[in-house]
Amino acid sequence: MVESTRLVDLVHSRIENFVASRESIVTSISPDLTPLVEFSRQFLSGGKRFRALFCYWGWRSVCAPDSPLSPVVGAASALEIFHAAALVHDDIIDNSDTRRGAPSAHRLFDGLHARSGWAGDDTEFGRASAILLGDLMLGWSDELLDDALLEATDAAGARQARIEFNRMRTEVTAGQYLDILEERAWVTQPDSELLDRAHRVIVYKSAKYSVLAPLVIGAALAGATAEQLGSLREFGLPLGIAFQLRDDVLGVFGDAAVTGKPSGDDLREGKRTVLIALARDHGSAETRTLIDELLGNPDLTESQIVRLQSAIQASGAVDRVETLIADNVAEARRVLASAPLHADAVAELGALTDTVTRRSF
Repeated sequence: MVESTRLVDLVHSRIENFVASRESIVTSISPDLTPLVEFSRQFLSGGKRFRALFCYWGWRSVCAPDSPLSPVVGAASALEIFHAAALVHDDIIDNSDTRRGAPSAHRLFDGLHARSGWAGDDTEFGRASAILLGDLMLGWSDELLDDALLEATDAAGARQARIEFNRMRTEVTAGQYLDILEERAWVTQPDSELLDRAHRVIVYKSAKYSVLAPLVIGAALAGATAEQLGSLREFGLPLGIAFQLRDDVLGVFGDAAVTGKPSGDDLREGKRTVLIALARDHGSAETRTLIDELLGNPDLTESQIVRLQSAIQASGAVDRVETLIADNVAEARRVLASAPLHADAVAELGALTDTVTRRSF
């Protein structure tokens, strides 16, 4: 716990220093660009830093005791900046008004436009500006990773870490596309395939990106063997699936005070998750009709959200998802128990497994 807390503090400082170093470049172009830096700081200052922690403990699971810390702090920080950029773009795609209990990036720019009395449409300005903010942070994440790789003592490991980072970027973008595709294409797909398609979204949009990729990026940076990387992949995939399944349950039933998003937000956004696929498969005909008629309506009332929540609960889908979470966690623990990794890091990864899969409503 102490080591993880220290890592989070170091990542926070690395990100703050990096943004400060880029602020002079941005604002020297024009003081009108100040909001880009201010809003980036807002999105980079919060969060649970799960990806940074998985990166660090992947590194610690294989590194030599005297390995310098700076490269992994840099890589973990790059992952957090990439994550913040992805969230900015994700909120635009999903038309989400909030993020971590505060306005999403496009809403911040929307408000700036409205307060300033500029010409044109507030919403259009907000969306365009937030896209550029996300793009800016994507570039920053690459810069920060390059700095970290230059500090690495193992050149081959640094190259492998870059390969893993690049693969992660491709896979999460593909997963995001599959996510928005399922929100629209489900009507043309056989019902028998919807669960598998929802599971595919979990794997590529979240499981690999949130857990597996950070683990192997950190481990690769430390010069991990092929066997060690293989064990971390086998551990990270089921854990990442369990992580996202928990997130999907929270997206429907979570307390806004805990999740930072309005309760039932995934219902308004029309997320075709494993939870929804199971509810349609095992619920009554009325449940299926209700889901198909209401899911994805951005103007859902509170009473309609309650009706959907009750129908999903009554279908047994929540219990089935809880079973899937438990099964995936058990598989991750089974792999971890025999993995050729340092024992202290294995213990910390076991504790982190509990943290990311037992988040409360």
